[in-house]
Amino acid sequence: MPITVGHDSSGTRKTLKVGDTSYAYYSIPAAEAAGLGDFSKLPAALKVVLENMLRFEDGKTVSVDDIKAFAEWAAQGGKNPREIAYRPARVLMQDFTGVPAVVDLAAMRDGLVALGGDPEKINPLNPVDLVIDHSVMIDEFGNPRAFQMNVDREYERNMERYTFLKWGQSAFNNFRVVPPGTGICHQVNLEYLAKTVWSDEDQNGEIVAYPDTLVGTDSHTTMVNGAAVLGWGVGGIEAEAAMLGQPISMLIPEVVGFKLTGKMVEGTTATDLVLKVVQLLREKGVVGKFVEFYGDGLDNVPLADRATIGNMAPEYGATCGFFPIDDETLRYLRQTGRDEDTLALVEAYAKENGMWRNPGYAPVYTDTLELDMGTVVPAISGPKRPQDHIALDAAAKAFTAYVKGEREGKDAGPKEEIRWEGEGGAPEPVAIPGDEGHHKRGYVDAEGGAYQMHDGSIVIASITSCTNTSNPYVMIGAGLVARKARQLGLNRKPWVKTSLAPGSQVVSAYLEAAELQEDLDAIGFNLVGYGCTTCIGNSGPLAPEISKAINDHDLIGVSVLSGNRNFEGRISPDVRANYLASPPLVVAYALVGDMNVDITREPLGQDKDGNDVYLKDIWPSQAEIAELVEKTVTREAFQSKYADVFKGDEKWQGVETTDSQTYDWPPQSTYVQNPPYFQGMGMEPGVISDIEGAKILAILGDMITTDHISPAGSFKDTTPAGKYLVERQVPVREFNSYGARRGNHEVMMRGTFANIRIKNEMLDGVEGGYTLGPDGQQTSIFDAAMAYAEADTPLVIFGGEQYGAGSSRDWAAKGTNLLGVKAVIAESFERIHRSNLVGMGVIPFEFTGGDTRKSLGLKGDETVSITGLAGDLKPQDIVPCTITYADGSTREIQLKCRIDTAIEKEYVEHGGVLHYVLRDLARVA
Repeated sequence: MPITVGHDSSGTRKTLKVGDTSYAYYSIPAAEAAGLGDFSKLPAALKVVLENMLRFEDGKTVSVDDIKAFAEWAAQGGKNPREIAYRPARVLMQDFTGVPAVVDLAAMRDGLVALGGDPEKINPLNPVDLVIDHSVMIDEFGNPRAFQMNVDREYERNMERYTFLKWGQSAFNNFRVVPPGTGICHQVNLEYLAKTVWSDEDQNGEIVAYPDTLVGTDSHTTMVNGAAVLGWGVGGIEAEAAMLGQPISMLIPEVVGFKLTGKMVEGTTATDLVLKVVQLLREKGVVGKFVEFYGDGLDNVPLADRATIGNMAPEYGATCGFFPIDDETLRYLRQTGRDEDTLALVEAYAKENGMWRNPGYAPVYTDTLELDMGTVVPAISGPKRPQDHIALDAAAKAFTAYVKGEREGKDAGPKEEIRWEGEGGAPEPVAIPGDEGHHKRGYVDAEGGAYQMHDGSIVIASITSCTNTSNPYVMIGAGLVARKARQLGLNRKPWVKTSLAPGSQVVSAYLEAAELQEDLDAIGFNLVGYGCTTCIGNSGPLAPEISKAINDHDLIGVSVLSGNRNFEGRISPDVRANYLASPPLVVAYALVGDMNVDITREPLGQDKDGNDVYLKDIWPSQAEIAELVEKTVTREAFQSKYADVFKGDEKWQGVETTDSQTYDWPPQSTYVQNPPYFQGMGMEPGVISDIEGAKILAILGDMITTDHISPAGSFKDTTPAGKYLVERQVPVREFNSYGARRGNHEVMMRGTFANIRIKNEMLDGVEGGYTLGPDGQQTSIFDAAMAYAEADTPLVIFGGEQYGAGSSRDWAAKGTNLLGVKAVIAESFERIHRSNLVGMGVIPFEFTGGDTRKSLGLKGDETVSITGLAGDLKPQDIVPCTITYADGSTREIQLKCRIDTAIEKEYVEHGGVLHYVLRDLARVA
């Protein structure tokens, strides 16, 4: 489908000839020549947004004043929060967020039919690629059968979802599905889908060149920023609106410049660099801002490392972490199999339009910070947040301090040593370095023999996630660590669940070409699948005897993963401490099996002759790694593995589906159900009303993530979601996960605020999704919400700082809406979740004047009324809120309404952005 460009009243459309092809393009220098302002000092990331304004300038959604605002931004030192309408070139999805998005589109077709419209109007106007990468679980590991057995179980569990997605592929235009077993969406995007500069026909049949831009229904869409593609994560709601031609309403962002100097030293990795970057930027505070990396140090940062840094933008809180186009961009595009015409266009376009990074590149930034990469040290992050950076040589002591903090106050009296007498008796207890009596112990009797487990036993070591498996330097490094360990006779500890889940098949190709896969296999890092696995909580069950030991003795089990997220309750229900580390360190920690061991000073184990083996004995040099990367990571491997990327294996080809415009919702399905959002909807929007007499559903703390609000992992039969499935005769082993069930609103609303580690401050230290119901008794949040709905009582949520951090999951907002929550009041919001709440008609509010949930002394039995919403509400207005306490006393505070733009106000009036779009399409039908 051709792109529809504006009418170019400013005369910035020019012609660029590359080889034998002529491209129309929208010239930033021409805009300057036309007197629209000086754009020469804009960061490259903002020039991409400016080009978008030039291309879509129509005098209505985009005006000449919007273009001039970018010159004012530079003149005002990197600030001009003007509202603009931005249109990305394409949309990227994964299946956990993609299934509910396609469910919404199917429901919108039904809704449009009900309004008398044509269902064909519900079709993506921009290209959409959905990569199935979130569904494979690690049921089998540590043996050659693991990959095939996990794939077989994936299809058994998810056939209803895959049938639905295949229907969507045939029913919707501009919608492609990358089948299971191909790779992780961000890595497939980086290695194959992205082009850095795109070209397409416009409505007049001319070929137009423009920057490759996208939004994705996954927060780590920012990975592709490493290849100078401007992209970021949005909720599925916002992505659906973008698909259907609705521009993304945003404020011109501030841009923080991050200057990189020097180069990495021997023994450090890209993971160490990005963990340091995350720490520094979290301390800086970049929520809602662009971060652009610059400085001569970029000459020493390969694109794979840039992608690792870009990937973790959500972890440092930024909208994106952008790298300008330079020679390294071209080298990577060539290596990964892009054609020479694309390469020529990228170079010519970037240089012509001022987007090429020349030596000394230093535009105007809102603010800056700097890092000498020579000061970066080996590190991990954890045990609960990506920004909790720990130098590797301090990791063991930090873990002991964490255990002490967890244990103090929970266990009165001396710590008993717990023995479990198995066959032959339990082994003698081992000394735990730094143990001050805070560690607990238990014993396991398994096929491999009896062994002790204690606080700090590493039970999961997983090479996983696009963050690091996209980077051949750290993957080859992990393979070399495995090779050297194998040669010395080291192996993983028997209680460690090891796994290797690459982000694309190319990784397997070069590990096999380097003959490193057999070394990884030898110590338990067999291929388990191509997908996100452990990083999104699909770590699969631990061995029953290990899980029992952890839960019977209240042990603090540990996971070490090469992922990007380690939030509470995310990785495994049996694991309380989670650490992010480079793939080589994941291998090292699997060998030692204990977080209490200082692996920088103490031995990892003994070789065949009984000699101590240290980390330095198995750590490869940068030269060793570079030599193998050069030899085995080839252009031909990328071209071969992506030749039939949409075809899939025999299992995918065998998935049968119907050919119809609207979906025939199977009533018995527990995976895909028609959601209630559009049922009974009329043509006219409502109005924003004051919130009167609302009760508090939950009072939550700081850094409440979207994992806390809408968990992705497994759940038990005693939960509201589990009970729902049991009532429908679904056996527990077939529950799958919340993430896989996102096409069924009945499961998902029951899972909202149901993370096993979430703590509602209305209750005293109780973990899990609980609150006080209308009768004042403790009950599940779902049951309480339904009781309040019966009484027609509105609900509010209170939170702390950075509310909604983490994944861009729309269900964190959808579930909040379906529970009857009208407002969320917090100290601050993360960008995507705030937008998602608005997109679902839930109003976000921020405290002002130093007020917090704590300063107000909230207990949960108060009544809340928010006025000033009806009538002439303006974006970011300050409105009064009256809190009535249980004793009848009242207090009025002022709240900032975080409806940030005029169009967002319209979304809320309509009940959500999809309702807005649906009514709009019905009017022109």
